[in-house]
Amino acid sequence: MGTSAIQPFQEPVIYQIYPRSFQDSNGDGVGDLPGITSRIPYLAQLGVDFIWLSPIYRSPNDDNGYDISDYRNIMDEFGTLDDFDELVATASQHGIKIIMDLVVNHSSDEHEWFRQSRSSRENPYRVYYIWKDAKCFEQDGTPIPPNNWISAFSPSVWEWDERTEQFYLHLFSTKQPDLNWENPQVRQEVYEIMRFWLDRGVSGFRMDVINLISKDPAYPDDPAVAAGSHESALGMAANGPRVHEFLQEMNREVLSHYNVVTVGETPFVSTDDALKYTGFDRNELQMVFQFEHMDIDSNPQGFGKWNDQKFQLVDLKKTLTRWQNELSGKAWNSLYWNNHDQPRAVSRFGNDSPQWRELSAKMLGINLHCMQGTPYIYQGEELGMTNVYFEDISESDDIEIHNAWREYVEESHLISPEQMLSFISASGRDNARTPMQWTGEKNAGLKTGTPWLKLNPRYTEINAEEAIANEDSVFHFYRRLIKLRHTTPLMISGTYELLDDVDTPQDNEVYAYLRHGTGELAGQTLLVICNFTDRELTREYPSMGSNRQLLISNYPDDADTTLRPYEGKVYLFTDN
Repeated sequence: MGTSAIQPFQEPVIYQIYPRSFQDSNGDGVGDLPGITSRIPYLAQLGVDFIWLSPIYRSPNDDNGYDISDYRNIMDEFGTLDDFDELVATASQHGIKIIMDLVVNHSSDEHEWFRQSRSSRENPYRVYYIWKDAKCFEQDGTPIPPNNWISAFSPSVWEWDERTEQFYLHLFSTKQPDLNWENPQVRQEVYEIMRFWLDRGVSGFRMDVINLISKDPAYPDDPAVAAGSHESALGMAANGPRVHEFLQEMNREVLSHYNVVTVGETPFVSTDDALKYTGFDRNELQMVFQFEHMDIDSNPQGFGKWNDQKFQLVDLKKTLTRWQNELSGKAWNSLYWNNHDQPRAVSRFGNDSPQWRELSAKMLGINLHCMQGTPYIYQGEELGMTNVYFEDISESDDIEIHNAWREYVEESHLISPEQMLSFISASGRDNARTPMQWTGEKNAGLKTGTPWLKLNPRYTEINAEEAIANEDSVFHFYRRLIKLRHTTPLMISGTYELLDDVDTPQDNEVYAYLRHGTGELAGQTLLVICNFTDRELTREYPSMGSNRQLLISNYPDDADTTLRPYEGKVYLFTDN
C-alpha cells in the first residue's frame, strides 16, 4: 500500500482521558470537563490528534460511568452540556477532535427505560431488555437461572426480579442490565443517541464491548463453568449471530453520514473475527480494540488477570506478529500498552525502577508506535506513570477488584489476602485510574480537595511540570515519536516482518522487526530494535539498503550492534 492508499482514520494518534482522574477544576477531588479544557494546550503540545473520553454521561457510578442513566446529559460531577461544548470548541481551536465512549451493550438500572421495563411484563419498554423465565425452582421456591453464565462482576449474569418474577440479563454488574438489540426500537434509540452527539461536534466513537450486543438466542450453558471455571462467560456471549448485521445497519443509518473515527472494543476476538469487524470492504467499524496481547501474563492457575508474574517476550512477539501479519492490507488494529482497564505499561512491560523507568517507557513507545495500526496513549503514559501498591482493599474503588476479592479471598479462600493485594497492585484497573500527576505539589495538581482515589506517592518525582521542563523526559520523547509518525508514511503503511522465525520467535530479550515500503514507498525499510532487558546485549541485523539513517533512539548516541539496557531505536534504510 502506497501513501495514496492511507485512509484518514489510519493517520491520527489518539489520547485517552479518564475524566474522573485527569484534572479537577473546582476542588472537589474529582476531575471534570472544565479541567480537561484547561489542559488542551498540554495535549496540543504533546501533538495528539484525537481525545477519547471515557464515559461522561449521567450515571450512578456503579462502574465508574459505564452504567449510564441518561445518554443525553453530563454527569453532575463532570459539568454541563455547556462545559462539553466549550471543550469541543477549545479542542478544535488546537486541532484536536473528540471521540466519545459509546456504551450501548447495557445501560444503568436507573435509566428510565429500565425503570419502565421492570415495572410490569406488559410495559412497552419490557422488550428493551432481556428477560427470561426461571429454568425451574428449588424445593424452597428459589428460582434457578436460565443458564450457568458467570457475570464479569457477580456470580451470575441473571438477576431475579421479584415484582415481575423473571430474570434479567446483565453481563456485568447487576446495575448494568443488557439492552435487547434484537428489538429494532432499541437500535433506533441508539442511533438517535449517536446522532445527538455527532451533531454536537463529536468526531467518532469508541464502542464499549460492542461485540457483545448480539447473543445466541438459545443461551446455552458455558461448558467451562460446568467444568469448574471461575471465569466470566463473556466469551460465550461474544460475536453473536447478528452482530455484523447490527453494525452494518449502524454504519448504513448513522456512521456513513458523518466524517468519523470508529473503534470497537471487542473482547474474545480472533484475527479472523477482526477481519469481519474492520475489513476495508465490510462497512462496519474502522478498527478493533482487542485484548489478546493483554492476556499473555494471565494466571496459569485459572484466576484470569489476577497475577503478579512477568510476561514472556516470546509470547508478546508471537501475538503481536500474528495481528500485524493477518490484518495487513485487509483491516485495521488499535495499538496500545495500557488503558483505563489495564495496569501501567512501564510497570507491566518495562521496568518502573528509578534507574530504568524512563528508558524502558521510551523503548515501549518506540516498539508500539512503529507498528501498523492506530496508536493510543493513555493519560500519564507520556510521563511514564507507574502502578501503585495497594496496602488494603479499602483503598480500591473498582467494582471488578472488589468482586474478585469477594470471590477469591472471602468466599472460596483460594487466594490469601496478602497474595490478592499483590495481584491487585500488579493487575488491577485502579492502577490506571489514580489521579493524573500534574505537579510535585500536594495532590499532584488536582486543586484543593482530597483526590477521589489514592494518589501514586511517586507523583513528586513523576509529574507533567517536571517532564515539560526536562527536554530528555518521556513526555518530550513521545512528542518526537508522534511527530515522526505524522511525517513518516512508512510507519502507517509499511508491511511488517518479525526478525525471528514468525512461528517460533526464540529471542526472549530483543524485539526487532522491519516495516517494508510498498507502492510509492518501495525501496524504503524501517528497522525497529528494542531491548526488553536491563542487560547489555549484542545483536547483528542485516543491512536493508545502501543508506542508513537513525530516526529516533532513547540513547543520545548509537552503539551499533551493542544494545544497552532498554535501548530502543529506529533506522530508515533506502535503496537510493
